[in-house]
Amino acid sequence: MKSIRPYLPWTLRILVAFLFLFSAYAKIYPSASFALPTFEAKQLVPLGFPEWLAPYFSRLMIALEFALGIGILQKHFLKRIIVPATIALLVIFCIHLSYGIATGVGGNCGCFGELLPMSPLQALIKNIITIALLAWLFKMLPKDTPPHNLPLLGLMYTVPALYLFMIAPIQNTTSVSAANAVIVDDEPFVDTTSVLVLDTTVKVKTPTTDSTKPIAVEVPKDTSPKKVTSQFSKYVPASIKLDEGKKILCLFAPGCEHCQATAKILTRMRKEDPNFPKVYIIFMDEAPEEIPAFFAFAGSNYSYQIEDVGKFWSILGGTRDTPGVVYLWNGNIRYFSDGIDAKAFDEKALKKELAKEK
Repeated sequence: MKSIRPYLPWTLRILVAFLFLFSAYAKIYPSASFALPTFEAKQLVPLGFPEWLAPYFSRLMIALEFALGIGILQKHFLKRIIVPATIALLVIFCIHLSYGIATGVGGNCGCFGELLPMSPLQALIKNIITIALLAWLFKMLPKDTPPHNLPLLGLMYTVPALYLFMIAPIQNTTSVSAANAVIVDDEPFVDTTSVLVLDTTVKVKTPTTDSTKPIAVEVPKDTSPKKVTSQFSKYVPASIKLDEGKKILCLFAPGCEHCQATAKILTRMRKEDPNFPKVYIIFMDEAPEEIPAFFAFAGSNYSYQIEDVGKFWSILGGTRDTPGVVYLWNGNIRYFSDGIDAKAFDEKALKKELAKEK
């Protein structure tokens, strides 16, 4: 039986190359214009990266993953540069993941984007195993021998970096989107098949006492909370008056089935409650052509605006997910649901909050 030792270095190189190339590809799946802003908002900005810097760092980092994945399959500076650089990058990732685990950060770590969600602990174990394999490979590799082609290494990094900047240009997301808002009639539906006809005749009772005596009128006590400026008001047109009275702000993706189902429930709640707050939607700019179908399924049209993916996640919050539903009363957040797990939309919880008088 032949020894497998001669084939082991190449086996390890192919395995590590696959991990890095798959990781880089997963971060731009299904499309770079959607995946990159999502990665930036959910992974980089929470780490402390400024919003203007995160798009540059994400593209350069993913290009590095592509370059290392390709570089480990070639011979130039393999032992002197490629393998040590790969180990160093994984060590940095391990430090980040360890910090996240220690501080209780959960959810998808972003190592494989949204294509293959992994918890921080799972990713940490994967990285430690990969580092061990690379250390083993480093011991088995012979010393680098000339000729060396350093420009080739630069090319392996430059080409993926330029490609990422080309397919997903960095967009300016600092402007307030008032011009792209679509305002529609957002009044509750009236079922004309069961309208009650009321007697609108006003009956005045002639006073039997001195008509000059003042009549005491009881004024309802205002129990509404003090008006504040919400974190969302700067993102919507002033005409919406988001921080005045009761409003429902929804953050949806047009193609999201859970968002569609939530919108349908809100439509039913509006039909059942004539005092239900006005609904305003901020849509993610993903398949905006599906918005008419979204409203058809929901059973109502709502005022809305469309925001690019990066700004959408910035509004919703990098740690939150769609569908997002926010109930505001004079700018005060009284209810905030997101995602489809523990913090998912709860009709009963929203009704309970709406019923409160103060």
